[in-house]
Amino acid sequence: MQIRSADGTRKRAAGGISLVLAVVTGLLGAAPGAAAPAPPSAGPPVPVLSWAPCDGPADGFECATALVPLDYRDPTGRTLPLAVTRRAAPDRERRTGVLVLHPGGPGNSGVDFARNSYRALPAPLRDGFDVIGYDMRGVGRSGQVECWNDQEYSAAVDAARGVPGPGALRTAVRQGLDFATACVQRAGGLVPFVGTGSNAKDLDLLRRALDEETLSFYGRSFGSYVGTVYAAQFPRRVRAMVLDGAYDPHRYADQPYAYDAVQFAALDAAVGRFLDWCARSPAACGFGDGQPRQAFERLKRALDADPVITPNGRPASGYTLAYRLMFNINAGRAVWPALGQALRAAEERQYSFLLSPPSPASFDFLNVNLAVECADRVYPGGPLLLGAVVGAEAAAAPLLGPAIGFGPPTYDHNHAPACAQWQAERPSRHEGSYRAAGSAPILVLGTTGDPDTPYRDAVALAGTLENGRLLTFDAEGHTAYNRSSCVSALVTDYLATLALPARGTVCADEAPPAAPLGRGTAGTGVDETRDVIPVLG
Repeated sequence: MQIRSADGTRKRAAGGISLVLAVVTGLLGAAPGAAAPAPPSAGPPVPVLSWAPCDGPADGFECATALVPLDYRDPTGRTLPLAVTRRAAPDRERRTGVLVLHPGGPGNSGVDFARNSYRALPAPLRDGFDVIGYDMRGVGRSGQVECWNDQEYSAAVDAARGVPGPGALRTAVRQGLDFATACVQRAGGLVPFVGTGSNAKDLDLLRRALDEETLSFYGRSFGSYVGTVYAAQFPRRVRAMVLDGAYDPHRYADQPYAYDAVQFAALDAAVGRFLDWCARSPAACGFGDGQPRQAFERLKRALDADPVITPNGRPASGYTLAYRLMFNINAGRAVWPALGQALRAAEERQYSFLLSPPSPASFDFLNVNLAVECADRVYPGGPLLLGAVVGAEAAAAPLLGPAIGFGPPTYDHNHAPACAQWQAERPSRHEGSYRAAGSAPILVLGTTGDPDTPYRDAVALAGTLENGRLLTFDAEGHTAYNRSSCVSALVTDYLATLALPARGTVCADEAPPAAPLGRGTAGTGVDETRDVIPVLG
């Protein structure tokens, strides 16, 4: 099992697709879950947190390690250390409680997320709460999962293409099997236990270790699924919960092929809307001379045929361009001019953030991203179904679908080739209802043009929760909090005072693409390894 030590040191030890998915859903229904384990005879011990100043710059945060059960079927057996951080509320007498900040991913560090996002929090949250973050199991300082090493990942992504040729699907299936096999061989002591069902139990042990009756929680993207599962398992322990960029939990966990298809379509639609803006506003975009879609296809092929060699000696192909655009499109309309400039630079064979190959830090993120989602999700059927559905998904999303769908095991959209061939058990997968019956009201945030977690997911989650309330951000980009003054004011008021926004509230104050590039562009050029709540512009 490969882990990372507590100090962070690395140690090595649409049309056709709708028909396909309708057939899949009709024939197979919901995916099977793992058999429910026998009830434990005794609960796990509550961790003891010994706080000390964190390593790095002095920022007022303290750090500690919490020992939690590796396998909750054996709650008093082997343990796993979780890295935890805290910034205490300055006025202890006026303190409301704890606010847990959970990043996206899976794969991002919650310790770093809390520390890097703290200054973006408005005063009522900094003053009223102890701000808490933790690296969830399998991430960073809490036992880094490694299935493929840096050399294997580098070779795979460097060989990938933006316009895959014949045999690409077969290669993707083979690489998925290789990754799944490596996870068992190299991290088999950990990967069965990194699922969100166990992560939610860890979070409740942290609540108990902090001596809190309830907690407040903000989770973005994958963090929204963690919050959903926590509320499902411990509904009475929720004081307030914000789920931003939310998942439809049933489709995510139990109908993953159908979930992936919608995610592919949402990503391609978002890139398409950006390119259509470039066509309408060629001077502001700077790319494509009025025909950006055609220029984008030419650029992918040109980079495949003759990759740009980056400053570190790595090749940047059409796949690199697709991979980076997949993440940077998440920043919304305000960064569209920057994306256009970067595409123009790529045409001129100049290095930019869109021609930055995944790095060793990226590979740490991607290893966890795959392992956790394969632990959470059960893909039905065999190789024939896998090939048919992945092929249909890629064909239905022509801008980025083939590059991502037929590429090596990386981010959410192309997990099927590995997860459909997963060989590890799934004892840490959440089983059961997501209704969270009896919980306090839970605020769900959905962005209408979200490329990563489609808006329909937020609508579905708000309807699934017994006490869900939907807040809509009519905008492009991924997640909503601190990308909108309207959203942020309503969310802050809810977390601080429990006052919910009125039903049906829609915020529509996204920064336009003509805005100066300094405003709202914090996500531009930042890769997938760093998640942060943006400072409200």
